[in-house]
Amino acid sequence: MHKQEPFRNKNNVKAVTEKIKRLYPGGSRKLMEVCGTHTMAIARYGLRDLMPDGLKLISGPGCPVCVTPVSIINAAMAISEIPGNVIVTFGDMLRVPGSEKTLEVCKAEGADVRVLYSVFDMLEMAKKEKDKNFIFISVGFETTTPGIALSVLEAGNRELSNIFYLVANRLVIPAMDALCGSGETEIDGFICPGHVSVVIGYGAYRVIADKYGLPCVVAGFEPVDILLAISELVERVSNKTAGVANAYGRVVTEKGNVNAMEAMNRVFKPVTAEWRGIGSIPGSGLVLRKKFIRFDALKKFQIELSSVPDPPGCRCPEVLKGIMAPTECGLFGKRCRPESPVGPCMVSSEGSCAAYYKYGVDDG
Repeated sequence: MHKQEPFRNKNNVKAVTEKIKRLYPGGSRKLMEVCGTHTMAIARYGLRDLMPDGLKLISGPGCPVCVTPVSIINAAMAISEIPGNVIVTFGDMLRVPGSEKTLEVCKAEGADVRVLYSVFDMLEMAKKEKDKNFIFISVGFETTTPGIALSVLEAGNRELSNIFYLVANRLVIPAMDALCGSGETEIDGFICPGHVSVVIGYGAYRVIADKYGLPCVVAGFEPVDILLAISELVERVSNKTAGVANAYGRVVTEKGNVNAMEAMNRVFKPVTAEWRGIGSIPGSGLVLRKKFIRFDALKKFQIELSSVPDPPGCRCPEVLKGIMAPTECGLFGKRCRPESPVGPCMVSSEGSCAAYYKYGVDDG
């Protein structure tokens, strides 16, 4: 039997779904996931359709591509126009709209923009092409940031002088804190991200549970994984108990990956940072520490970041905060589609709008 089979088994799905309905206390409740992979999985498996009346699953800012500010995209395009520069990035970033165009358009116009699958690929490129500067668009949450940190350390060890990082990495806990503290979004509990939790550990969510009296449950990515987390949340909501629980015990531990966290903290330090659609959040972003500042692309190429408004009519800010469903945006499925996205939530493979569009979710 495949390891994943019990977590996809229809009888197990039915059993957990029935438990959720038995436990549900009634009324209107909202559970938020803050992980793009959960967003896609919930849509893919049609889990919203299995929920009892009144229980709504809403998506938060769990997609790192979606929350990357327009200013970072604009900076990357400006750097790409400098002769001898090579922009390297993960695939989703190519189609995220900047103020006037995308990196995909820049590439078509002649800029050297390359897609990679591992940031360490850039180190090999830089070694072979010493006459060029390689600039990595560094985005992601705690899942990918430790690997990026290790690449910075390795670049230093190899004494590579033609590698730079355009840093836009973000931290999940401060964003959850900001959402709860804003009062804009009704949240009765959090489905916490599995991948991030592998690194930071499920104990990291206690600050949210204690501060706001909300239950937080870490979930895996198969349908039964997510339903088990929802069941735990519903039970805690019904009993009016907060706290943290781990429904992904086969992967996530309380303290997480200590070595990964140490690498991340060695290279980066937290700062106040802008989240697209949400605004400025204290302690939610990362920048290179002074020891590694020579790798900072903004300083190397003297680029200043400035806030840029979202396109007219784009409701990604409300979608990212869980205030509205993607289908409530007037551009959804009309002007804004995967082949011609207006906002970032339709671009990324983990974006809420892309998930709703791909799987035909109607949750407006």
